[in-house]
Amino acid sequence: MAALSRTAAVVLAAGLSRRYGPASKLYAELDGKPLALHIAQTVGALPLARRFAVCRFGDEELARMFEREGFTVVINPDSARGLSSSLAVGVEAVETLPDIDAVLVCLADMPNVSRRLLQALVGELEGPADIVGSATRSSPPTPPAVFGRSHFEDLMALEGDKGARELLANARLVRAMGAELDDFDTPADFVRS
Repeated sequence: MAALSRTAAVVLAAGLSRRYGPASKLYAELDGKPLALHIAQTVGALPLARRFAVCRFGDEELARMFEREGFTVVINPDSARGLSSSLAVGVEAVETLPDIDAVLVCLADMPNVSRRLLQALVGELEGPADIVGSATRSSPPTPPAVFGRSHFEDLMALEGDKGARELLANARLVRAMGAELDDFDTPADFVRS
């Protein structure tokens, strides 16, 4: 069982928001605050060893928002290379820390993720070779997910826009409740919430 105090979080917030439109969806207001602030505050409320946010080059406003919530910001210099490039940048920052046993990966466009789910994911991790992902009854394994330290090299080697989908295919799963795993990609997603 992994401990929160030996787990680092990485929130991926460097996407290009292509389906949302010309503005970044991470600033779009949801329930009175920017979309990205939801997951930042949820992760920030946990007693994790460290918190990292991966932001796009030049997105200083988003970087400052995460820093105010206690995150160390790392920059993805080429976020057009896809989700995997952001994952690699974030895990590389964690990998240098010898006291970290696992990385908890979250997406900045999933505002409904609960502390309960994040705590359950970390609590289910049994060792450095373990992976625990999230799922609903009808969804495939997805972030948020926690990866034991022996997977850090694999995570840093991923390419493209699929993230860690292949690694998650063999993950043990924690069941998410209701809309916890909804991601927000288009303006219509903000209306339905």
